[in-house]
Amino acid sequence: QVQLVESGGGLVQAGGSLRLSCAASGSIFSINAMGWYRQPPGKQRELVAAISGGSTNYADSVKGRITISRDNAKNMEYLQMNSLKPEDSAVYYCNIQGQTRALWKFNSWGQGTQVTVSS
Repeated sequence: QVQLVESGGGLVQAGGSLRLSCAASGSIFSINAMGWYRQPPGKQRELVAAISGGSTNYADSVKGRITISRDNAKNMEYLQMNSLKPEDSAVYYCNIQGQTRALWKFNSWGQGTQVTVSS
């Protein structure tokens, strides 16, 4: 079983920055992909950014403002968010996909962290 713990959310003024972290623990053999999703109030969860191998993918609404990164040695991923806008307010979830030491595939989610951007 693989658990994810997020940190770094909070309240920030428009134009400010936040850095989200996601730590994975458990029986991890390999990680194939990492991603960050968000769910604004009353809306569906949407992809913010993802990283797989050497490739990254970003939602159009965050390109140029948000950067996803990973630390393979620590089984962690990060989301650096700059020039934040009120429409970035949401609960942010990290997601990691990979294989356990028993070679079972896993697709784990964090508990979510609230990001609120005030205007």
